Formats: sequence, structure tokens, C-alpha cells
Amino acid sequence: MQLPSYLHNDDIGQWGVFLEQIDRVTPHLGALGIWADTLRRPKRCLIVDVPVRMDDGTVQHYEGFRVQHNVSRGPGKGGLRYHPDVTLSEVMALAGWMTVKVAVLNLPYGGAKGGIRVDPKTFSSSELERLTRRYTSEVGIIIGPDKDIMVPDVNTNEKVMAWVMDTYSINVGTTSPGVVTGKPVNLGGSLGRRDATGRGCYVVAREAMRRLGMEMNGARVAIQGFGNVGDAAARVFYESGAKIVAIQDVAGTIYNPAGIHPLQLKDFLAAGKNSLVDFPGAERLPDKDFWSVDCDILLPAALENQITVGNADSIRARLIVEGANGPTSPQAEDILLDKGIVILPDVIANAGGVTVSYFEWVQNLSSFFWKESEINARLDQALSDAFKAVWDLSHARKIPLRTAAFVVACTRVLEARQLRGLYP
Repeated sequence: MQLPSYLHNDDIGQWGVFLEQIDRVTPHLGALGIWADTLRRPKRCLIVDVPVRMDDGTVQHYEGFRVQHNVSRGPGKGGLRYHPDVTLSEVMALAGWMTVKVAVLNLPYGGAKGGIRVDPKTFSSSELERLTRRYTSEVGIIIGPDKDIMVPDVNTNEKVMAWVMDTYSINVGTTSPGVVTGKPVNLGGSLGRRDATGRGCYVVAREAMRRLGMEMNGARVAIQGFGNVGDAAARVFYESGAKIVAIQDVAGTIYNPAGIHPLQLKDFLAAGKNSLVDFPGAERLPDKDFWSVDCDILLPAALENQITVGNADSIRARLIVEGANGPTSPQAEDILLDKGIVILPDVIANAGGVTVSYFEWVQNLSSFFWKESEINARLDQALSDAFKAVWDLSHARKIPLRTAAFVVACTRVLEARQLRGLYP
């Protein structure tokens, strides 16, 4: 496995997972395999210092990143996350997965990602705004509506996107709503964007279940993560007749074989300082027992690297829907496939968010906005069509769904690379 010179072997992290996935798909790319190193080397990595004046008058420095993995098919597209464990390796991997994701959906984008190594929970709102605006100014040389478009990710939201848009717009001298997606609706955001990733998880699961002969009504679902993705997915599954039997977040794990009402849980958490584990409609479980819950669908919707060789053997689900990016290690995936568990890979399972982000970008460019029902219908059609292509290729070539998704996506990216040629 060949690494860029700025990464040491002991710092490979999530980028190593992405590289292993590229290695696994390369033999299936035929003549395009000669271009595979394009995918193993990000086009551009920017590391920036982000100095912030804190409320107490001190100045603290934080490390920020923006990676553009590939832009052969269009401008970069990818999230901005704030987390104390953000690393260059992680951001590179997430940018790479975004390259694959947008190509699977055939969106005219490339993959990008950004992050700041910081714990935003320790920041006041004004400190968070200053952090965001300074970071935006530092990476402003490579972002833009036709260069690289940001979107919310872990610990960022509509308000953060509004700050990014405003800062960028001030610096370029014109209002530029298309530099971000996932922004407030009254600043050019799209209806349906907030729930899009979770709704997309449901659509892809529904399509797989139809082909596997699984009934949605009464299906037991276990969800890790109850943020925007997990919350939205839980509601859509519940409304379609499924039972949410277990939910896990940073506070702990709750379980009820008769079903957890997601709307009641959301209201309970919104009421004050309540914790997930205090919800009266379920019992608390040890966190490790979440993975062995008897369920039909397991939906990891938190962070990467959650399903490992340490817990893969205990998983009892029939279907895994990867709501998070990179939640399953390659070695754990081998164990799960040997058990006959079907894995719906992140690059298509959680692509609802970037799909509606594309709709938002198009609406910004045209200054014409669609109804939420139109957004949801377009999302459903786009994901259903993409899933069919991946499913059909998987069965035609007898390869796992992740490999099939990578074949579809990498073929599109490398064909674009080949057609564009090299300059000079």
C-alpha cells in the first residue's frame, strides 16, 4: 500500500481503510485500473492555523483541514466537522468516500471534506462564530460555488453554514449562497435537507428489503446515533410500520422489544437536560450489548469505525444500513459477509444528504425553489435508481454491494480522468 510522503505508516488511520477499499475494487476496473492511483492520492490537502480570540481575551490556536480528493467530475463537495479527534487521515478518507458517493449517484461533483480539531461543546456561541469565520477565511482560497461547496457534518449545522456563507460572501464582495448547502431555508436552503440523510437510509433499506423478501411492517430496527441522521431515519422507519427496538448515543443504550416511539423520545430530549438513558419508554442496556440486540436492521449512524472484529461476530441483524461514513472496518465486513449479513454501504446508504444538497445548489444557481414534496420525490427516485444499478452489478458479478458501488463510482471518476487527460 503506497502512502503519500506526508503520512507516516503509524498515522494511516481511516485513510488506510479507504486505500484498502480502493485496492479491493481495482481488479474489477479493467483497463481503467491504470488510473487507480488517481484515487489513492488526494488532489489537494490544505492545513490551516485557526487562531480564535476567546471570550476571556486569550487567543487559542486550532488546526483546521480542507481536503479535495478528486474534482474530475465537478467541484468538490463535502462536510465540515468540528471534533476533538479530527485528523488529516480522517478528513482525507471522508473526502475519498465523498468522491465515491457523488459518483454513485451520478452527481456532477467531486469529493471534499473539512474539519477543525476542536471540542465545540466547550465554546460559547460567539467563540464558535469566530472560529467558523476565521476558518472560512483561511480556506477561502480553495472554496466557492464552482470550486468546493461545504455542508454540515458532525457538530456543525445550519447556523454554522450561514456563518460560512456570510464570511465567504463578504470576502468576495457578493452574496454567494451556493458556497454552502444545508443552510437555513430563508438564506437559500432547501426544504427537506435536514431529514435527507436519514430519509435516504430508509429508501435504500426499503429497496434492499423488497429484493430480499423482508417486510417493513414490524421489522425491528436498532440505531446507533440519534442526531439528525438517526432521528430522521427512526421517524421514517417508524411511520412505515417498523419497530425501533434499540437506540444508542454518547449517553448510553436503551432497548424495548415492543418498540421505542422516536417522536416521544425526541420530545423527551428536547424538554431540558434529559439524557437518552433516562427515557421512561425503554430499559437501559450496557453499551456493548447494543451490537447483539436481536433485530432485522442495524443502522450505525454515528462515527466511523464502530463495527470492528471485536463486535462483528455478535451482530444478529439481517441487514446493515451504514448511516455513518466508514462505520465498518474491512476485516469486520469480511466476518459479516461470511455470516450472510447484507451490508448497504455508506457511499449509497447515507447519500440522501448530498443528493438534496445537490438539489439545493441547483436551486441557488437558478433562483427557483421546489416544494418539499418535490424534493422528497426526486430524492426517492435518485436513490432508488442508484441502488438498482449497484444491486444489479453486485449480482451480475457476484461481488459485495460495497465493491459494486465502488466499481460504479470509480468507473465514472476514472473515465472522466481519462477523457480529460493530463496537463501539461
